[in-house]
Amino acid sequence: MTLLSKNEALFSIKSFAAAMLALYLSMRIGLPRPFWALMTAYIVAAPFAGPTRSKAVYRFGGTLLGALATVLIVPLFANSPELLSLALALWVGACLYVSLLDRTPRSYVLMLAGYTAGLIAFPAVNDPGTIFDIALARVEEILLGITCATVVHSLFFPQGFGPVLLARLDHALRDAQSWIADALAPAGTANASLDRRKLAGDITELRMMAVHIPFDTSHLRWTAHAIHALQERLAAMVPLLSAIEDRLKALRGLGANDASARWRALLGDITAWTGTRKGGKGDAPPVTPAALRAAIDALTPAPARHADWRDLLQINLGARLRALVDVCVDTQALRTHIGAGTAGTLPPAAYDLPAVKPQALHLDRGMALVSAAAAVIATLAGCAFWIATGWPAGAAVPMMAAVMSCFFATQDDPVPFIKGFLVWTIYSVPLSAFYLLAVLPAVHSFEMLMLACAPAFLVLGVLIARPATFGRAMPFLFGIAGTLALQDTNTADAASFINSTLAQLAGLALAVLVIGVFRSVGAGWTARRLLRAGWGELAQIGDGRNVPSVAAFSARMVDRIALLTPRLAQAGAQQDLQAADALVDLRIGLNMTQLLAVRGELGRSQAALWALLEHLSQHFAARPRVDVVEDEHLLASIDNALRSVSAAADSSARRDALAALAGIRRDLFPQAAPYEPSPLLDMEIR
Repeated sequence: MTLLSKNEALFSIKSFAAAMLALYLSMRIGLPRPFWALMTAYIVAAPFAGPTRSKAVYRFGGTLLGALATVLIVPLFANSPELLSLALALWVGACLYVSLLDRTPRSYVLMLAGYTAGLIAFPAVNDPGTIFDIALARVEEILLGITCATVVHSLFFPQGFGPVLLARLDHALRDAQSWIADALAPAGTANASLDRRKLAGDITELRMMAVHIPFDTSHLRWTAHAIHALQERLAAMVPLLSAIEDRLKALRGLGANDASARWRALLGDITAWTGTRKGGKGDAPPVTPAALRAAIDALTPAPARHADWRDLLQINLGARLRALVDVCVDTQALRTHIGAGTAGTLPPAAYDLPAVKPQALHLDRGMALVSAAAAVIATLAGCAFWIATGWPAGAAVPMMAAVMSCFFATQDDPVPFIKGFLVWTIYSVPLSAFYLLAVLPAVHSFEMLMLACAPAFLVLGVLIARPATFGRAMPFLFGIAGTLALQDTNTADAASFINSTLAQLAGLALAVLVIGVFRSVGAGWTARRLLRAGWGELAQIGDGRNVPSVAAFSARMVDRIALLTPRLAQAGAQQDLQAADALVDLRIGLNMTQLLAVRGELGRSQAALWALLEHLSQHFAARPRVDVVEDEHLLASIDNALRSVSAAADSSARRDALAALAGIRRDLFPQAAPYEPSPLLDMEIR
């Protein structure tokens, strides 16, 4: 525990004020479950105005959609409890499946639509004729909570999301600059591995945060397009820097030559230009991007007909360094554009903002289907238990099982999280009983109720504002507010409280059991799925079935790297994962897309390139069964393509193809003997 901070106190007071306002209006209007409004006000609350507004919009949309589904489903199957249970369970599963295919806060809409139907329908199955009134009351109560939270957090001392996002953006830029300095260091550095993990994580986090930009109260919302463009530039840096790092390592292994000093000077100039030279003062360097491009072109060997392996590596290095300079120029201009827009001034007229769409992230449809199936099974199991026992309060069992199956569906193993929720819900039972059975019957005015609620809810608000205690404070608050929301507070007694509480806890325990059997997976299992997804996409690129844009492929693979890194660390002892490197797959995929882009301009070399692309497709389709080290036929196919392209007429397409082929050879066969420009061979496709 730490001392109370100003921001934590402000968040707690505003959340409590919004909750009390929602509760007062609900009671004044005469809504049947006014504590739904109170609980919603806390669910929607966020330390910053932007996320509060976005959560409000998403929650209202999900609640309305779930209520509409309930009004349609319940009357149709009111006379058949089994069919009604199946229909509601399938609705929960379908909504969860679709929500998991959108890995942004927007997914909350469909996830909420799924379990909201259960929250409304299960307690009302004994009186289906009132389902419309109940659904309407839930929507009104939740809308009141949403509106009050949005108004209070937006009007009273609003905390803009812009400064936080800008700070995160600048942190990502510093991580990128650190990687540039480490990658271009004369003798290399061991920090590069940490640099690339940090940058990949930064990019994925920025993508999630950027969803809230349109709802923010600052000028940042007018720069959303530029922020998305900057994210794409950062994603493009990941394969470029990793390729540069690898090519420099390979050239060092080939020994020094007369050009080494000139290359080192060029790398130093690039490092200085980005403002990252170790021990420097960050002064503006004398070099310009145009001068750097000219120096790179001067040092890059001409692609001769019989170029050796050293020349090919330098051609690849030169192409990647030139691309890095271009990306850095764009990044600097975009950051200037964002800064000017945030300050409320027009961006520099000299910079023409490129049109960039946010790229799709990695999607695991199979895992989404498994999660949805587990939610269906948990909901049906709860319904079966309820029907079989005839327990009057048993509606809470499938209801809570559905909620928990949805809440933690994005985790590899949701069971520890659901267990934690169960434990802290149990801890909240005494306080819930105190409020329901002792406080509410004794108070006779709203002022007294507000004073009675203040101690517990203000303290919980502070704990919710702290990341370290959020995971314990939120289920504790849910336990109290949920008990008050699900009970008829005018007629509640000890028997109804005990029945309702036991049913809620039984639903949580059922979720632990079902999810543990059908859904829990380990970090190693998820890591293998991420790797196979990348290999599958590479196989499709090779055979031409699915050729994404460079930006889309890069964004998706960088996202996979961010997801894969912590899981590989957890599963490090598993032998088949120790040598996994998604960055290599990313570089290979980008080189393959480059070959596909220029193949039509290379005349007779097209046949050798098509043969290579088909070999690559077959190779990645067979992973992990085929060890790349043993695939000598693929190495011969790469060398054959290099000889064929080397023999073509000089052109920009030929230089791009040679750079891409050298990159593929180095990435797939880093330990192979250097390429030899021997005569062209006739290759057969396996």
